[in-house]
Amino acid sequence: MDNPTDLTLDEMRPILAARLVTHVPFDGWSFKAVDAAAADCGIDPAAARLAFKDGEVAMIEAWLDQADDSMLSVLDSDSFRALSIRRRIAYAIKTRLEQAEPHREAVRRAVALLALPGNTPLATKRAWKTADAIWRASGDTSTDFNHYSKRTILASLYSATLLIWLDDESEGHSRTWGFLDRRIDNIMQFEKLKANFRSRTSSANRPSLTRFLGRLRYPVNQDS
Repeated sequence: MDNPTDLTLDEMRPILAARLVTHVPFDGWSFKAVDAAAADCGIDPAAARLAFKDGEVAMIEAWLDQADDSMLSVLDSDSFRALSIRRRIAYAIKTRLEQAEPHREAVRRAVALLALPGNTPLATKRAWKTADAIWRASGDTSTDFNHYSKRTILASLYSATLLIWLDDESEGHSRTWGFLDRRIDNIMQFEKLKANFRSRTSSANRPSLTRFLGRLRYPVNQDS
């Protein structure tokens, strides 16, 4: 690491977040944990507190940014890109949660804070951001309505799986991964139904309004 005294506040945050999360089980998402992280990193505690001047929400956001980056570093591989879309999504979520395993209590406390009414918009934004990172790593380049619907569905899937994972004491988190696989199967079935519906209601198959109006104006001669 560069000389800590030469770091900007933006450069400090990810460095501090990596250590901060290890102190959260004891001190919560608090400035006491920030002070401990600063001592670990050799950073002036006053500067560290300034980096998180917005309090616990800023601390959580910094750590979630780092968690997304750590996940993406694993997903940036040819083996990941060679997987089917279904398997890419499952692998990405599993990677995200497995990397968080050493910090499960910190995650639990972060979820509790983000569940507070005033933090609901931030919780939604963060789930969306993780979903967007996963879709981009998976090669998604959509810019139309699908861009938003894909991320909304994946954010919901990730959030639901996260809640199962937090309370899962089964061996190897088998309950969590079973839940994830079933939910993905349900989503894939729904997407197939949507595709079939769009196919049946395409412009080529839909009744023509112009032809219908034409018949009203020029009725077919029943005697011919």
